Amino acid sequence: MPADVNAASLTLDQLNGLDRAAFVRTLGLVFERAPWVAENAWPARPFGSVDALHAAMCEVVRRASRDEQRALIAGHPDLAGKAARAGAMAASSVAEQASAGLDRLDDAEFERFDRLNHAYRERFGFPFVIAVRRHDKTGMLAAFERRLGHTEEQEIAEAVAQIFEIARMRIDAIVRAIVRAP
Repeated sequence: MPADVNAASLTLDQLNGLDRAAFVRTLGLVFERAPWVAENAWPARPFGSVDALHAAMCEVVRRASRDEQRALIAGHPDLAGKAARAGAMAASSVAEQASAGLDRLDDAEFERFDRLNHAYRERFGFPFVIAVRRHDKTGMLAAFERRLGHTEEQEIAEAVAQIFEIARMRIDAIVRAIVRAP
């Protein structure tokens, strides 16, 4: 990334001007542990809006194989899981889970999340993904219970939709300005 570009206050114009490597470094973690999404969205530049950037990245995921989508989902940490307690998650995931109070669970709450994480992984083979900034603990637990009744196809679709919401919030945090008026 050029020295004059601060990722915390990047404008869309600056983002559009990045070379492929800098673009991937800047947006590569928007989709958890999946820099291939940014890599494959780069050719769609220039983006006329943040919505267009988000749509291009989501389209990369939509066009991905089912195995690639499953791997994308699998790259997400468990909610309030052992990685969270051990501090072994990406900074964005730590902040997102903390915003919902998942870093302050009592032992009974932790046990319930742990039990549901295990049941969900047993059923689907990947972690439960939800846009935690849009839910409180009660809402997340209710979603866990409801989504355990989904088919695998329904749940892959729901997890990908949640990942799209998470990505949008992460993009909004990186790209603070809209394209400058001509």
